[in-house]
Amino acid sequence: MIIADIGAAIAHELHIKAKQAEAVIRLLDEGNTVPFISRYRKEATGELDEEQVRTIEERLAYLRNLVKRQEDIIKNIDEQGKLTPELRTAIEKTTKLQDLEDLYLPYKQKRRTRAQIAREKGLEPLAAAMLAQAETQGTAEAAAAAYIQPDKDIATAEDALAGAM
Repeated sequence: MIIADIGAAIAHELHIKAKQAEAVIRLLDEGNTVPFISRYRKEATGELDEEQVRTIEERLAYLRNLVKRQEDIIKNIDEQGKLTPELRTAIEKTTKLQDLEDLYLPYKQKRRTRAQIAREKGLEPLAAAMLAQAETQGTAEAAAAAYIQPDKDIATAEDALAGAM
């Protein structure tokens, strides 16, 4: 869905004319309140009552939020290099936030934990050795010295031990 489709979508949902929905949206965007629109702008809205105008206001907010979220999700997935034409079409055609979030779930970036950071630095074997307590000779610093990598912010054996813990 794109911003231009919102008026037509609301008109279809509420079984009113697209012209009526567009007029209410325009009046709301100008800063008019629901009671004012329903009482004093009946000629512009085609005699819509306050309940219908309020429903249009709610749907407008929901659909604008949906469109913004669609754009954000498409941008995020595209940055990952995983956006396919089929996925883009599915995202653009969805009309519910929950369905949109379900489509995005496999591509959503997870928070990086300390364990993930340690794995990225190559400290997982050291951590596994520490957990297994397999080494009985030498010190922990001596075992950690093999994992010193200045390019990955592991300058000392103490840094390697701290990361593995």
